[in-house]
Amino acid sequence: MIYMISGKAHNGKDTFANFLKEELEKQNKKVCILHLASYLKQMINNYFEYDDEKEFRTLMQEVGTDLIRIKMGKKDYFTNRIFEDIEILNNYYDTFIISDVRLRDEFIKFEKKYNNVIKINITRPNFEYLTDKQEKHITETDLDNYNDFNYKVVNTTLDKLKNDAKKIVLEVNELWKKWHIWKLEIYG
Repeated sequence: MIYMISGKAHNGKDTFANFLKEELEKQNKKVCILHLASYLKQMINNYFEYDDEKEFRTLMQEVGTDLIRIKMGKKDYFTNRIFEDIEILNNYYDTFIISDVRLRDEFIKFEKKYNNVIKINITRPNFEYLTDKQEKHITETDLDNYNDFNYKVVNTTLDKLKNDAKKIVLEVNELWKKWHIWKLEIYG
């Protein structure tokens, strides 16, 4: 199973991913949290200088999207890197959480490659963190009118996030069990 979590900067994606991991591990799942931007973050930390989190965010947007995806034409660079990681790590884990989905294409690529994708969107009302320019970047706006999520989570408190993670895990487990029973009945 692959859980893909999307949302704007600092809306609680990683926090929710950790709560989801806790709940999945209670169900005896071996869970790995991955980040589409992990290689980008490593590159920026190794080769660029920046003064604060907002400058780091600008570099992420400029290098990751404006340079790699658009100017260099490597639209699938980050998804392909994660596909390779999953291929390797699938020998050790049975459940993956991708906690930093930002673009429709990322969902589309995963759904074409895997048949067990759960798409979750996190929003945090009345929270502003980014500069105006950063807020208008495609990595913050591409999913604004996207509605094909399996679950939408509103981040108002940590307790609510934790409870929502628990509900989603229980519901997905029930649906997965029903699907397997149906599959056995149809195909023997």
